[in-house]
Amino acid sequence: MKEIIADKKTVSSCGLYCGACKKYLNDKCPGCQKNEKASWCQVRVCCKENDYLSCADCEKFDNIRDCKKYNNFMSKMFSFIFRSDRDACVQMIKSDGYDQFADYMAKNNQVSMKK
Repeated sequence: MKEIIADKKTVSSCGLYCGACKKYLNDKCPGCQKNEKASWCQVRVCCKENDYLSCADCEKFDNIRDCKKYNNFMSKMFSFIFRSDRDACVQMIKSDGYDQFADYMAKNNQVSMKK
């Protein structure tokens, strides 16, 4: 199993932190940025097309929840089931930067902020 380290390259397109995910740590997933099989994820596709590391880099929306790719049915279900707050993750990236976000998530062993 990999060790949890702070690495902005393991921030997912939607703001989750793959660097603390059990599948990533057990080499069962390469993480969002390297997962070529995740072509189904419209958030990842949008970020790749616009050369964004994550939705935090997007300036099209004042509120990320206004983006239909980001705020879709699946994301709402994920948020409800796992008490995940991707919005808080994106806001932290915007305010503190990727390096501080990755450091915080790694130190706290979190994939996402909790609601």
